[in-house]
Amino acid sequence: MTSSPTLPVSQDRVRAIDWLRGIAVLFMVQTHSLALLTPELRKSLWVGRLLKVDGLVAPAFIFSAGFALALVMVRSAATGKLRERVPRNFRRTCEVLLVATLVNWAWFPLLSEPKWILRMDILQCVGLCLMLMLPVAAALASRPRVLAAVGLALALGVFAVAPFGEHVPEPWAMFTNKSSFAPFPLLPWIGFAWLGLFAGTLAGAWGRRALTVALLALVAVGAVAAASGDFLYSLYPQHRFFVCNPSNSAARFSWVCAVLLVLMGLEARMATGQESSRVRRFIEVFGTSSLSAYFFHEMLLFYRIGGVFSFQRFWGDRSGWVQYWVLTAVLIVATWMLCLAWDRLEHLVKTALQAVGKRLRPALSQ
Repeated sequence: MTSSPTLPVSQDRVRAIDWLRGIAVLFMVQTHSLALLTPELRKSLWVGRLLKVDGLVAPAFIFSAGFALALVMVRSAATGKLRERVPRNFRRTCEVLLVATLVNWAWFPLLSEPKWILRMDILQCVGLCLMLMLPVAAALASRPRVLAAVGLALALGVFAVAPFGEHVPEPWAMFTNKSSFAPFPLLPWIGFAWLGLFAGTLAGAWGRRALTVALLALVAVGAVAAASGDFLYSLYPQHRFFVCNPSNSAARFSWVCAVLLVLMGLEARMATGQESSRVRRFIEVFGTSSLSAYFFHEMLLFYRIGGVFSFQRFWGDRSGWVQYWVLTAVLIVATWMLCLAWDRLEHLVKTALQAVGKRLRPALSQ
């Protein structure tokens, strides 16, 4: 894992990807809060329209995960810090899988039925995607052209074979076929991660111009594929179109890339050194603490804290539209405050451990 001293590398922070992830968190909370509506309202036309937008949340999260991984790997390789960075990313991936297990434990009896540890929800999917991509990104980070080509090829390949995943037998079906045990199997979702890796590689090695061109191309390709739904559906055995057909995946990544382009345009218009607005700071907390936000909002919404309180217990299945939006806003603010508190606690613990390490280092070196 050596870096090339002549490798061009951009050190600009891509805040737009943080904003994309932060906005995705807001829509994620809104999506899960639909459980507060009455059953009749959940069948309404407006909920159907909301769900079309909410369908971009998971692709945005998984795309962002691949993007961030490639960005730091390429930059670390270019500055000779790849060996230091890989273990840190591995630990971060383990944290994602740990939180995923904790969430599963909140809903399922893991101790008496350990099979539920393997349930593939969104966090398990993100963690497993990162675990599979990390060796590839580390091995090819010093060769960004190769890494970008591999990421793009694997993304398109995953989308192309995803419909066949519905015909894979057990036990492998949990990784390829959507079910109650696997709401987010690897197919087609890891395709968005590889696509994010492709985009993040370009951003890390050649900067915003290359990323902009790539995103524009992905929007165009996605739009063409999305318009070819009937043709693409006819190429495969019977499958669920809105789950794994390539045209459905193409429509989603096209919209995600379009939103990222808009956010990059907004970022480019900001003056250097300009003070962040309150809205921007609010969104960036979710963008940089999306794992914490997922955990906290799930616990507040569904888990009976102290066996007594949860939003679902008091207001689930009985809220009208006004109450739903008020409760969703309250849930978002509560999640934001918990993320801030957790970030502060993490900082204090890290500072304390560093202080202890400095005191012990002279004694240990004797």
